[in-house]
Amino acid sequence: MSRSLSSRLRPLRPAAFGADPAGERLARILSSPNFEDGSFQNPVGARTRPAGSMIEFAKVFLAKEGRVRRAPMGVVPVHPTTLADLAKPPASGLRLTWMGHSSVLAEIDGRRVLFDPVWGERCSPFSFAGPKRLHPVPLPLAALGPVDVVVISHDHYDHLDLPTIQALADTDTLFAVPLGVGAHLEHWGVPADRLRELDWHESTQVAGLTLTATPARHFCGRGLRNEQHTLWASWVVAGPEHRVYHSGDTGYFPGFKDIGAEHGPFDATMIQIGAYSDFWPDIHMRPEEGMRAHLDLQGGPGGGPMLPIHWGTFNLAPHPWAEPGEGTLSAARQAGAGVALPCPGEPFEPAAETLPAQPWWRGVATRPEGGWPEGEDRATGTTPGDRVGAGSGEQEAVPAV
Repeated sequence: MSRSLSSRLRPLRPAAFGADPAGERLARILSSPNFEDGSFQNPVGARTRPAGSMIEFAKVFLAKEGRVRRAPMGVVPVHPTTLADLAKPPASGLRLTWMGHSSVLAEIDGRRVLFDPVWGERCSPFSFAGPKRLHPVPLPLAALGPVDVVVISHDHYDHLDLPTIQALADTDTLFAVPLGVGAHLEHWGVPADRLRELDWHESTQVAGLTLTATPARHFCGRGLRNEQHTLWASWVVAGPEHRVYHSGDTGYFPGFKDIGAEHGPFDATMIQIGAYSDFWPDIHMRPEEGMRAHLDLQGGPGGGPMLPIHWGTFNLAPHPWAEPGEGTLSAARQAGAGVALPCPGEPFEPAAETLPAQPWWRGVATRPEGGWPEGEDRATGTTPGDRVGAGSGEQEAVPAV
């Protein structure tokens, strides 16, 4: 397509596609040490398009038995008192509330950080098509209250949601985003002076917090073309007393150890463990890989717990709906690491003696052929309040989003 024709068609594309970086923003991108040969590069090589043919993928994804297992069989439990619970300050100074998928509210040292907020009904550029939410948001966005900073990991639809950003644009919150992503936000009404746009290893100060963009192994793109002109990132947020890590979307890579050595250990990690597949093994982690990343970041099984994210809310991959939760539970026990397993909207403090530990998904998931693991109640699994892994004393698919 010629540049002139592309320019003429640009006004016709959906607003959700966002905008292309230009001007000083594009100049920063072109001079980035992570930009080479016309696109941002991963820290280690990664295939960013599904391996194998789309016909093979369709056979797997559309198989009748698989379709049944990829969705909950009943109503997904959502914490009923999220709003009332959030009205009380965290006793320890750090509290996390998983809102579903990769959206997490972190209350850290008196400040509020909202990671990858997606309040829309679909993660799609269209309101009438695309993966639809499998459970409601725990509370309306307007009821969430003031947020000091919104942190975005990358520009895929299940992490950067147009209606959510437009609603937040009317507040006073700041936005911390990877390099290039600011073009989308400005296009949607976020003033440039409320953007903090970072390359990997760059930091910014917001309300007494230090936010650092750290590497991840993924890719970007919202429109019909994927020019890799927006960066993807994981994030470290450090306050005077606490620090947390959010993985965004990423495949496993050795750089987790480097991030942990420089910025850790963490009071909690939020790690992607869902929407994985053999069709895209380099850019999303399986639960055992997510636990390996957590251990790398923490320098071992000690330190704060892992909160599994990027699962349970949207149907984005061929694996059974409950598999990421089960896999994380198993990986935590094998590693002897702490893990929190809240249902959507359930706040918890990582420093608490007990963490959410019930496999709440079992009550609404298709039972595996071999049943749930032996010795556990099929509906609830572990005893409420167990600190999992701390035995040492502590409808449509969008591939690769």
